[in-house]
Amino acid sequence: PPEAPRRRAFVEGAVRLREAAATEPGRLRIIGAVLAALVVAFGTVAAWQMAERAAAGDDVLTSSQPLASDAADIYRSLADANTAASSGFLAGGQETAASRDRYEKGIRTAAAKLVNAAANSDPGSSSAATITELNRLLPEYKGLVERARTYNRQGYPVGGAYLRYANEKMQEEMLPEAEDLYQKETERLDADYADATPYPWAAIALGVAALAALTWVQRRTYLRTHRVLNHGLVAATAAAAVVLLWLVVGHSLARSGLNGSYAHGVRSLGVLHEARIASLNARGNENLTLVARGAETTKVGDKAYDAYDYDFQHDMEALGKGLARAGELADDSSGEKPVAAAVSNMTEWKKRHAAAREQDENGNYQEALDLVIGGKGATGECFDGVDESLASALTHERREFEEAATGGRDALTGLPQGAAGLAVLGAAGAALGIGRRLSEYR
Repeated sequence: PPEAPRRRAFVEGAVRLREAAATEPGRLRIIGAVLAALVVAFGTVAAWQMAERAAAGDDVLTSSQPLASDAADIYRSLADANTAASSGFLAGGQETAASRDRYEKGIRTAAAKLVNAAANSDPGSSSAATITELNRLLPEYKGLVERARTYNRQGYPVGGAYLRYANEKMQEEMLPEAEDLYQKETERLDADYADATPYPWAAIALGVAALAALTWVQRRTYLRTHRVLNHGLVAATAAAAVVLLWLVVGHSLARSGLNGSYAHGVRSLGVLHEARIASLNARGNENLTLVARGAETTKVGDKAYDAYDYDFQHDMEALGKGLARAGELADDSSGEKPVAAAVSNMTEWKKRHAAAREQDENGNYQEALDLVIGGKGATGECFDGVDESLASALTHERREFEEAATGGRDALTGLPQGAAGLAVLGAAGAALGIGRRLSEYR
């Protein structure tokens, strides 16, 4: 008679499994294998998910947020240098050392931050391309400013044209590139927060399933043997329970800290950076209003306005909105005081600017100049007050961010390694517990 066709390996395995399940030792072996696999899967997924979240939390603190701040500082430093250049130009041959130093400091800071950003950006990324473009534009801008100064010291009117050209390069090319870099780094920061804060639902579900399976097996053992405890299974249950509790509590603490660092740190830092940049732009446009002497106009409807004074008004409006938002986000007196001081200086700045514009429009250029770049009572005094107050507020909010983000990151310390280690112990305990029952059938 012809030989019967051989069964496939899968079918053969299924038959053997059914045969084994028909006896208690066979059932125990299947239960032990499933328990060990479930506990190991729980530990593996928990370790994997928490390692990803711990890495993202560390990136928030040590990489993406500092880089976002560096990008904001690049913008601010460039705007500060541009403002100082226009202030020095207005002083003519009497340019002060403080004005020159402020310009040089802004340029040096921007260059140093660009080097740091280049070192930490991904090669070939859009951020790296933006940094390269800024490094190309920075020497060109410096050259234009130096030409403007040279002609200004010699009394040639063409110096003003060079300064306006330098300002145009800054406003239309460099600052938009710097803003683009800031937006990209902010998006990177948001992505790191999105990776660090979601609950590890897959690991939690596996943990609950592992505990449910261990509980069922122990109840089954008790009903069959009337023995209350199986040491191996109890150890496995304890290990799984510790990992699940550690997972839920640790991640909840980390999530709370990271969310707090965003709500009370990152959001405030972003608003304060934008307010400080608006104040710098306003100061630069205020100076250029006197440099241009009406040579640049902009038309709105049927009415023509001085271009730089028009931009100044818009910058001050942005500054006011930014300070109002910063005041809302400040959550303690240490954060509220510098913002309130900046608001007070901004209000006085507007009054002094209106007086300077009145003098300039009446033909009293020197009086207007004194009200802008003079000593006590000039608008420059108010601008310095706004800038110093915002710098103080930024320092406070940065400290709050670091404290909250550090607490969130540290809450995950050791969790991936601990989950993996305890899962191995739990799987071993389950195998030993089932093995103890199997030994009773030999």
